[in-house]
Amino acid sequence: MAKGFGGMPPGGMNNLMKQAQKMQKQMEKMQEELKSKTVESSAGGGAVKVVINGERFVESLEISPDVLDDVEMVQDLVMSAVNEGMRQIEEMTNSQMSKLTGGMGLPPGLF
Repeated sequence: MAKGFGGMPPGGMNNLMKQAQKMQKQMEKMQEELKSKTVESSAGGGAVKVVINGERFVESLEISPDVLDDVEMVQDLVMSAVNEGMRQIEEMTNSQMSKLTGGMGLPPGLF
């Protein structure tokens, strides 16, 4: 029996390259889909609401007039809402990535 590169069967390297190219195309598609998705988070019982897109940009920010008299509280609420939105985007991205690479045993952050 003939052996290919690194003990792979003949044609194994070509198959590996085809799989890698397929995964790259799937990843590009997934990244485009993530760009169009958004998450909404809030803080202070809805006193501050933020919408963040898959590219990690804040699309909108709403602040209730009821809290505008306390600058420090508003700052804390905005930070809290933005951080929670970023966490949700990260979770959504990781979930989509695991669907793409599921079961491959790839190290986190490889893609």
